[in-house]
Amino acid sequence: MNVDGIAAKAWETLWEQLAGPMAFVDLQGRHLDVNPSMCRMLRYDRAELMELRPADVTHPGDPVLDKASIARLIAEGGTLSSVEKRLVRSDGTMVWVLINSSLVRDEVGNPLLIVSQFHDITARRQSEMLWHQTLANAPIGMALMDLDGRWIEVNERLASLVGYRREDMVGRPSHETIYDGYRHDAERVLDDLREGRRTAGAMEICLRHRDGHPFWMLTRYGVVPGADDRPAYLVSQFEPLGDDLAMSPERLTELTRMALRDPLTGLANRALLIERFQQEVAALGEQGGGLAVLTVDLDGFKPVNDRYGHHVGDDLLRVVADKLVTVVRCADTVARVGGDEFVVLALVRDRAHADDLRERVVRQVNADVVVSGRAIALRASVGIAHTDDPAVAPADLMRRADQDMYGRKERAR
Repeated sequence: MNVDGIAAKAWETLWEQLAGPMAFVDLQGRHLDVNPSMCRMLRYDRAELMELRPADVTHPGDPVLDKASIARLIAEGGTLSSVEKRLVRSDGTMVWVLINSSLVRDEVGNPLLIVSQFHDITARRQSEMLWHQTLANAPIGMALMDLDGRWIEVNERLASLVGYRREDMVGRPSHETIYDGYRHDAERVLDDLREGRRTAGAMEICLRHRDGHPFWMLTRYGVVPGADDRPAYLVSQFEPLGDDLAMSPERLTELTRMALRDPLTGLANRALLIERFQQEVAALGEQGGGLAVLTVDLDGFKPVNDRYGHHVGDDLLRVVADKLVTVVRCADTVARVGGDEFVVLALVRDRAHADDLRERVVRQVNADVVVSGRAIALRASVGIAHTDDPAVAPADLMRRADQDMYGRKERAR
């Protein structure tokens, strides 16, 4: 037997024994040959299958490999690639397949035929369908997130709980639905899950409805590992805690308090600060005097977190909160509105009294402190805005205080 004969015999043996289904299709969209594995997958005898075109065994709702599609691809100079679709077996059952197809050309580049390899992905597609059905029909809010905390999939139940359309949530950061004062705690849990320090977590968290009102949810997180056993995705469940009739008066009181307080420091959160703003501005018209707003931004807080860890950073924030509370009157408001951002709201006699308050705050938050047994040089920039106008917009007053604070920070640099 010559070399060509040996090669032909080897190819025939390989064709017969290949575990993976394969088929040759001519440029008219007809089977030229199918291997035994292809026949077993579709439960046809070879002779029966050769009488059928690829389009005859393709589910009606899926793309077909026919004469028109082949001619279009050749005219466009393209090459066939991968497609997932359903094939119909001889008994009417379906099999999901991944098809990798290539256009075979002769030595001068003219197209000859198409060779296709088939991979049975039925089990995978069934698992995906089961997941999607579970997600869609779950009686609680469910979502899949990437490791950056962005929504990948969200069910309708969760979307309705927060007042958004599902398609508006997908792709957006999940922290956008969390009240500012509670984002830090959620981020700590996600950090632990991302870094593999834990595989599951749960917490009660205050979310922001689309119309702006706060409400509480019991949130459970779990890790979905990848092929390397490292965290790949995060799955989360959300159950509302707002069934007032099922709660004791004590629990309702506690949730109300939690909705208005920063969980780390116990200070007012942004929601309560806005409420106090409105009360204090109204008091200007009744009592006279002035209103002072101080914005406090810690300098160098991130290096403390990076060097000593979040627990030391948290302790430092509590120290700052205590210092601010001790320097103001009981009737004044101290709020934490961001990771290392604080606001002091105080009724004062005049601008001189407001400036004096700022100086006292500056001395308190620029001092060497001991936190968790470590000596830390606490430094902060403090901005101020003052008004005696009862028609002032709180947002304008906050903006002026921020501008003053950032101006002082730049000058200090």
